[in-house]
Amino acid sequence: MTTTLTLDGSPLTPRSVVAVARRGVRVALAPEARRGMEASRAVVDGHLADGKAHYGINTGFGSLSRVRIGAADLATLQRNLVRSHSAGAGAPLPVEVVRALMVVLAASLARGRSGVRPVLVEALCRLLNEGVTPVVPSIGSVGASGDLAPLAHVAAVLMGEGRAVVDGRECSGAEALAAKGIAPLELQAKEGLALINGTHLMAGEAALLVEDWDCLLGAAIIAGAMSIDALRGTDSYLDGRVYAARGQPGPAGVAARLRAALAGSTIVSSHVENDPRVQDPYSLRCQAVVLGAAEDAAGYVKRAVAAELGAVTDNPLVFGAGEPAIVSAGNFHGMPVAIPLDVLAIALSHVAGVSERRTYLMTSASEPEARLAPFLARVPGLQSGLMIAQYTAAACVNELIGLATPASVSNVPTCAGMEDYNSFGPRSAAKARRGLELAGTVVAIELLCAAESVERHRPLRSGDGVERAIAAVRSRVAPLKEDRPLSGDIAAIAGLIREGSLG
Repeated sequence: MTTTLTLDGSPLTPRSVVAVARRGVRVALAPEARRGMEASRAVVDGHLADGKAHYGINTGFGSLSRVRIGAADLATLQRNLVRSHSAGAGAPLPVEVVRALMVVLAASLARGRSGVRPVLVEALCRLLNEGVTPVVPSIGSVGASGDLAPLAHVAAVLMGEGRAVVDGRECSGAEALAAKGIAPLELQAKEGLALINGTHLMAGEAALLVEDWDCLLGAAIIAGAMSIDALRGTDSYLDGRVYAARGQPGPAGVAARLRAALAGSTIVSSHVENDPRVQDPYSLRCQAVVLGAAEDAAGYVKRAVAAELGAVTDNPLVFGAGEPAIVSAGNFHGMPVAIPLDVLAIALSHVAGVSERRTYLMTSASEPEARLAPFLARVPGLQSGLMIAQYTAAACVNELIGLATPASVSNVPTCAGMEDYNSFGPRSAAKARRGLELAGTVVAIELLCAAESVERHRPLRSGDGVERAIAAVRSRVAPLKEDRPLSGDIAAIAGLIREGSLG
């Protein structure tokens, strides 16, 4: 990734959004994008002179769109729009989510279909580059007509209003701009609407989520492979012919990764003879199918997010080629992102659910052939070992069950009935974000238990991929010699998962 992301109208990628949101990569407007924006703005200016009503440009908004606004009040209209729509509630969104929102918004405006001046995108770039992050309440968007309230809180800071965090402290928007030498914007016709009328919150959050998904899935696959050897299971059900017969790409891919992680295991070969078990439990035997189905679902999410990161989700849209036109439509509706994000929450529930079942198998000591002590305690009874780690995993899974209920299927109309079918995509995004956190905790607990279990089978060794993962775990977490608080261990392994250091 370069040190500067240039907004030239091309689609963003989740990785580029992450680079700006988390790593502070700078953002700049390309000259060709500037020219396109200037041409788009000329179309707006031309339509302002034709004496006709143009939604959001010289009219009110939503159910007030029949109210014409005079030329002298157009700047006030846009300023009032931002102020009135800054109506969010609840805890502020994380800084990385707000920065992701901002870069997605800037890229959308830079595509020259919103009729705004280049100075708006340049101002957003300045906020990102100077580390000025608007304080955006997490509740308020219904995911249609754009993420109105969250985006309005960003636009307010561009105007020198609202609240922002700069240099580690929260202050007024005016103070934040002054601290970095940024002049407040005086919005012109259409510009307030363009700033708040898109899917940029849910799209930005989705970009972060699909990047984090890959880290989680990789860790879940390694954890599953580690658990096979921890429980002295067989690898026969990973035979590639089985998955070719099924014909589902995700399961075949996960099975291949599980085989690779276990390649060279002496634990697998140590109990080929004289093992009375015929089949392993589903959480071992069917894990490639379950995780593979989740990965295929995530593929759908990734495709939807990739499309959204190249989109213009404003309304109305401005077209300059051929006959200039301003077209009112519904690109701001969040359903193309909301449904995929709901699917992601479902996929996360299964990654965590099957992981917790393997943790239960390891800690319950219910299978004699696994040769593990109850709760992996060194002195069961005197010590409780990893007993309560499984309780924590169970609590996470229970919460994930609720999070898997789709937000996008329940409609609540807004704007006096004009906006009568909403997506609630931001809630889908928030559920998926929480689900990812919980699933990461569950997989971390499995890795904690599985690493301990595999080491109980020494001097036998697992496959090279599993042993590398055990070494990574041991770089942060010591073996269990006696009872100790486990919260720090779980958090440390969850950190490895987020870093992409496992799998």
